[in-house]
Amino acid sequence: MEKQENGSEAPAPEPELKLYGSWASSYTHRVQLALRLKGLEFEYAEEDLGNKSEALLRHNPVHKKVPVLLHRGRPLAESVIILQYLDDAFPDTRPLLPSDPFLRALSRFWCHFADDKLGPAVGAVFASTGKEQEEAVRQVHENLAMLEAELREGEFKGRRFFGGDRVGLLDVVLGCGSYWLAVFEEVTGVRLVDADAFPLFHAWLRDFEAQEEVKETIPSVDRLLEYARGLRQMLLALAAGAGDGGSTGVPVSSAVDAPVAAAPPAPAPAAAAVDI
Repeated sequence: MEKQENGSEAPAPEPELKLYGSWASSYTHRVQLALRLKGLEFEYAEEDLGNKSEALLRHNPVHKKVPVLLHRGRPLAESVIILQYLDDAFPDTRPLLPSDPFLRALSRFWCHFADDKLGPAVGAVFASTGKEQEEAVRQVHENLAMLEAELREGEFKGRRFFGGDRVGLLDVVLGCGSYWLAVFEEVTGVRLVDADAFPLFHAWLRDFEAQEEVKETIPSVDRLLEYARGLRQMLLALAAGAGDGGSTGVPVSSAVDAPVAAAPPAPAPAAAAVDI
């Protein structure tokens, strides 16, 4: 470490890229995976979402959530925005978006679908029981059928990944969180991805999970299972409280965003359960 003239040690220089995130957040995993795919070095800061750091609140005052990426001290929030920024800011690295304008727009459309349709539906399965859960399962299967159709006969037909021969933007967005499907199936006993019903999506997911950069990014299954069991208990308790006329302050339908996002660690206060 460099010493200043007065003999004291100079502060360490800030890294070019610094990521604030949470170990269980698949939004965080999206950015971590993208950085690894691009071969970009970064510093990682783990956030306690029940006791957020002053730095996180300062860098993301609008949503106060992870992930936040600092590039030379300038903050960016929202995972998909960060992923697209990395393509723009580091054009000499492995691209996440295709060069064709139509395919770029198509990738962005299905990224929105993942966050707007598929993720909330899976979250509703995890956070409910009975007829409400059955309806949520139906919605998940409808959404997966749309992706299966795109892989079978749409623009992604015949591709190994949505991005082509290599993992791209849509693969990162869909894949970082789809690993929650198996975890949720284990915890709830509800099967969401059947290899017979969705063979192309199932094969894609297995291929995605086999990538070395993905293995480096996704936490162990045992850790995810322990976390998910505690989270489900919390969510069902919140739902029961709301059903009894109590006020939880947290909409159960938004408390979990899997498969494309994960809620905060179970010990965190309920008010943190909407974090991404």
